[in-house]
Amino acid sequence: MPTLVPLNNQFSSLADDAYLAIKQKIFSFEMLPGDLISEGNLVRLMQVSRTPLRQALQRLQYEGFLNAIPKIGWQIAPLDFNKLDELYDFRILIEGHAIKILCDKACSHEPLNELVKIWLCKTSDRIQDGEQVGLLDENFHHQLVKIAGNQEMLRMHQEISERIRIVRRLDFTKGNRIQETYDEHAKILKAIMDRRGAEAKRLLTSHIDQSKIEVRKITLAAMHEVKENSRLKVKS
Repeated sequence: MPTLVPLNNQFSSLADDAYLAIKQKIFSFEMLPGDLISEGNLVRLMQVSRTPLRQALQRLQYEGFLNAIPKIGWQIAPLDFNKLDELYDFRILIEGHAIKILCDKACSHEPLNELVKIWLCKTSDRIQDGEQVGLLDENFHHQLVKIAGNQEMLRMHQEISERIRIVRRLDFTKGNRIQETYDEHAKILKAIMDRRGAEAKRLLTSHIDQSKIEVRKITLAAMHEVKENSRLKVKS
């Protein structure tokens, strides 16, 4: 059996930094699905040598964020709406099972208190910033699975959240989706607190299905618009 050679610590750290920086540029729409970029440009952009950069790129390719294009370089993975549908359906399975656990009579609801404070607040106290609500929304679903206590389920859920984050954030560029999310999360939490498991699961399924419908409406034009708005916001 061959011996695994550990990565040089310095290269490993630089690779981690490059990996996180490129992924953040994808999530913030500085790099859009379908964009092509050469390795040379990435070296200059990331200010890192080719060895750690390639480690970062291979990791992003493995996770589905990048495609290698022979003789050209790299491509930000185009949106695959069929794959996104599958990931959203997988979310329903995981979160639905988590709700079943949370609605069990023996399960304490004390860990839900922080979510209750955020999502059952007065209408006047609701956050209107789409970016912040997007983060809070992701945390809401993450916490439901985390509190349920199944670590493998949580790991898979985190991987799914990473894969759909780019379109999920776009969902909250629309004002009506912010208000709808507050209303839907509040109903889900109330049903869980009352241990109405079937209703809580139905509400959750409807909530995620609606997000999936909104994702289908997202176009590259919408992404370019968000990118341009972000650029103007930085300038101002």
